[in-house]
Amino acid sequence: MIRDEIETLPREELEQLQLERLQATLNRVYRNVAFYRKAFDEAGISPERITSLEDLKLLPFTDRETLRRSQPYGMFALPLREVVRLQTTSGTTGDPIVVGYSRNDVEHWTELMARSLAAAGVGKEDVVQIAFDYGLFTGALGFHYGAERIGATVIPSSRTPPEKQIEIMRNYRTTVLACTPSFALEIAEAIRGSTLSPAELSLRVGIFSAEPWPEEVRREIEEALRITAFDCYGLGEVMGPGVSVECEHKNGLHIFEDHFIAEVIDPRTGEVLPDGEVGELVLTTITKEAFPLIRYRTGDLTYLIREPCPCGRTTVRMGRVMERTDNMIVVRGVSLFPSQIRRVIASIEGVEPRIRLVVDESSGVPESLEVQVEVSEGVFTDDVGKLVRLEGRMKEMLEGELGIPVEVRLVEPRSLSRDVEIVRLRRRT
Repeated sequence: MIRDEIETLPREELEQLQLERLQATLNRVYRNVAFYRKAFDEAGISPERITSLEDLKLLPFTDRETLRRSQPYGMFALPLREVVRLQTTSGTTGDPIVVGYSRNDVEHWTELMARSLAAAGVGKEDVVQIAFDYGLFTGALGFHYGAERIGATVIPSSRTPPEKQIEIMRNYRTTVLACTPSFALEIAEAIRGSTLSPAELSLRVGIFSAEPWPEEVRREIEEALRITAFDCYGLGEVMGPGVSVECEHKNGLHIFEDHFIAEVIDPRTGEVLPDGEVGELVLTTITKEAFPLIRYRTGDLTYLIREPCPCGRTTVRMGRVMERTDNMIVVRGVSLFPSQIRRVIASIEGVEPRIRLVVDESSGVPESLEVQVEVSEGVFTDDVGKLVRLEGRMKEMLEGELGIPVEVRLVEPRSLSRDVEIVRLRRRT
């Protein structure tokens, strides 16, 4: 059952529920997880000292390196015989981390994904095509069980080629697509290269996860596939997709606070930031049994929104994640993020928002930045003079935005990934 009443609880009742579940979780991890018992003891904090949500900031953080050092089962709060599933993180930020699920954890995850799909307007009349990879990564199964819980028809198409995905959509009248935003763009490109029109498909909704995707990508997907696109946030260490989701108003992602407590901190100092300020998202799980996490530093940059949402949900919302703390570049003492550069590039006609950033650190100090930008098909075949003028215009705009000297180099179509690549040139030893 989708527990809508939880999502509309008065704040006082929701926060009381959070506190009760937090206290139970703290006692469980103190008893059963050696890392937390040691960390709490060293900080001089017992679970009994946490008597309010405000006290959460007294507890130490957990980070990805802690999880890596404790692999495979050191952070489990249950014996392996009570763990019904093992999955892993994607490994995009290092070696995959093994995460365990109890039977109740799987049930909670299923419920959260059903609520996520419902927030995007998915119901039992829909046909949901799940184009995430079915494997150790958490994306596909979360969407699969959530869609089945709602009563929708599920097509587990996995990561078959875009042409095959389109054939499935057309033949089985898919109404909802679930995948990464970059794969949705590949499907859109395949449709453009075929004789098929999006109007011939039954698609109406896309719900995308596992990657940051800016508003210009949302617009491109919506226009190309003629759908409404929703953002769904999660991470494998915590539960996979289903931590938060956009509603129809798309003014932030509603965090499922009956299962997670969210904070935003200054990534340098660890201080909790006020609502509206951008910092690193920190999550505490309050219902996880097998793999509970206390104040987990996600590495994702966002901010919290507490103003009421027109949809009626009372849960805190988070801004869409566009950057990670480990994507920050420092050049000549100036901190930069790829999203700043992509925003400038996206405003220029004739180029694609696909970039590679080359940072020269060979002197020991990052002193120069080269931005490689992919040119669209039509522009690349034009005269050299036009390309030189385009480079000059981009250089001027980027330097005005970033406040540092920048070199711009245009590269041929389809030579860069949709994910921003950061290359650091370091001194040979």
